[in-house]
Amino acid sequence: MGFYNRKLNRLKYYDYSLNGMYYLTICTKNRIQYLSEIRDPVGNAALGVPIVELTGYGKIVNDNILKINEIYRYVSVVNYVIMPDHIHLILFVSDYEEKQETSGTPPSAFPTKSVSQIVNGLKAISSKQIGFSIWQKSFHDHIIRNKAEFQEIYQYIENNPINWANNKFNQNLWR
Repeated sequence: MGFYNRKLNRLKYYDYSLNGMYYLTICTKNRIQYLSEIRDPVGNAALGVPIVELTGYGKIVNDNILKINEIYRYVSVVNYVIMPDHIHLILFVSDYEEKQETSGTPPSAFPTKSVSQIVNGLKAISSKQIGFSIWQKSFHDHIIRNKAEFQEIYQYIENNPINWANNKFNQNLWR
């Protein structure tokens, strides 16, 4: 019996701690809908923008996403959405560090800029707080190369709840 060769998700030889914008998708294990529900705000999907209602697990993940900006010195979350079975987010990695306020607060805890370490940290702390791992192994990434690509991805993240609601495979979830 031969071994299955798993396809690598990362670009070979690319340094994922380089300055830039990264579009990430992190999925739940077996695509189980742990994180949120997409709800119709007014009883008619055509009249309004769907509401992403976070579950308890989704709230834990959301809190940890918001902490990324505080924990990692050279990283900021530009945009994200927590869908029922996955997360989309844009990370900005840069050498630039804003001046510390005069309040005496120490600098961020971790100087790392590695996208993999950041995602693994998000998954680990969320799993610890939830009590078990809800995450699929690895994650999908895309290196954003220009302004047009950034705008397209940003808009995709913004529209993801609407797309979910309109997806014929998810019609039974639109409540």
